[in-house]
Amino acid sequence: MTLSPSGTSDPADRPATFPWPPVLLAAAVAGGIALGRLVPLPWPGTDDAAARAVGLGIGAAGVLLLLWAAATLHRHKTTILPHQRADVLVTTGPYRWRRNPIYLADVMILLGLAEATKNIWMVGLAVLFAALVTQLAVVPEERHLKARFGAAWDDYAAATRRWI
Repeated sequence: MTLSPSGTSDPADRPATFPWPPVLLAAAVAGGIALGRLVPLPWPGTDDAAARAVGLGIGAAGVLLLLWAAATLHRHKTTILPHQRADVLVTTGPYRWRRNPIYLADVMILLGLAEATKNIWMVGLAVLFAALVTQLAVVPEERHLKARFGAAWDDYAAATRRWI
């Protein structure tokens, strides 16, 4: 690993030294379950079939998006691990429309879990997950991709939205 003049690792080596996204996702799910049991809050929405279908549909779409994004990375023979060096700048599949489809999928899954369990804490934790994963993973990943792919990254980032 190369150290920069500031003593930090070179962003071209890898985006981070710790895999924040899966840890944050697990913490959000565990936190939602714990808060739902310790401080139960009423579900503010309706409990009709249409609302349930929309909520569960968001969660199911998140699972499908996650699988599509992972398969796309696998097809390009680059890592899905958020703390490992990217070998290829992937701009196809769901990456054609969003720069972070896996993290978007994670948020959608959390929202689907909120509907499935009628746990409002999961909604708040989905928002917190998005904010934390942006700071702890997305920003370092973008620095890494910029360092690795230069102008190709700049062009992709300018044409493709980060989240929604």
